[in-house]
Amino acid sequence: MPKESAVYTHGHHESVLRSHQWRTAANSAAYLIPELRPGQAVLDVGCGPGTITADLAGLVSPGRVTAVDASGEVLEKAARTASERGLENVEFATADVHALDFPDASFDVVHAHQVLQHVGDPVQALREMRRVCRPGGVVAARDSDFAAMAWYPEVPGMTEWLDVYGRVARGNGGEPHAGRRLLSWARQAGFTDITPSAAAWCFATPEDRAWWSGLWADRTTASVYAKLAVDGGHASAGQLAAISDAWRAWGEQPDGWFMVPHGEVLCRV
Repeated sequence: MPKESAVYTHGHHESVLRSHQWRTAANSAAYLIPELRPGQAVLDVGCGPGTITADLAGLVSPGRVTAVDASGEVLEKAARTASERGLENVEFATADVHALDFPDASFDVVHAHQVLQHVGDPVQALREMRRVCRPGGVVAARDSDFAAMAWYPEVPGMTEWLDVYGRVARGNGGEPHAGRRLLSWARQAGFTDITPSAAAWCFATPEDRAWWSGLWADRTTASVYAKLAVDGGHASAGQLAAISDAWRAWGEQPDGWFMVPHGEVLCRV
């Protein structure tokens, strides 16, 4: 598979958007917020349904946010999110992060959340993000690290989930353990002034456990990921059903705890 032709592992099934629409600048881009100022021009790469985008637009208003994604379908959802919030400083376009259709030095801030783990060539993606960022601006990237995820208790089937997911993601040309690689990728892309950090989501309240386990249980059997797992020979439908049951069983544990760690980089241009 050519580097630039990676397949997006998750797709945009309702169970996926259920997770993506929960994301905010506060819970998913806190490391970037201190860099934001009114009047800045921001490029949000891989914006998905646009909840983080909308927060960024509010923080830099009257500056403008350009939100791009490879999927025109999900951009329609992002546009509705902006409209529902009454935002008039956001515009949307389809784009390939490996070859952004913007002039050099177009933006003060270029942001990508959970994007580089899914692209065919993350270093080239970062080079493009650097190219369109103005001198003195910042390129910000945050990605989860599946191999570092941790949970309790060890419900049978959960380890199999991680193994299957990793094989599907790599089979699609991605890197599921991207969080730990961001600093290396940024250096390879030519950045020299880099602030690396890490942060985590934690799901441990009864409400959070039910939500997190439910969306992954549904995603495991009903999303594009499920089809890719079966079509790619990584798991049978029966195995996926058992993994889905494992997720629901974990979600019912009164002492259940799940951590999703993320690597982060703030790269100054």
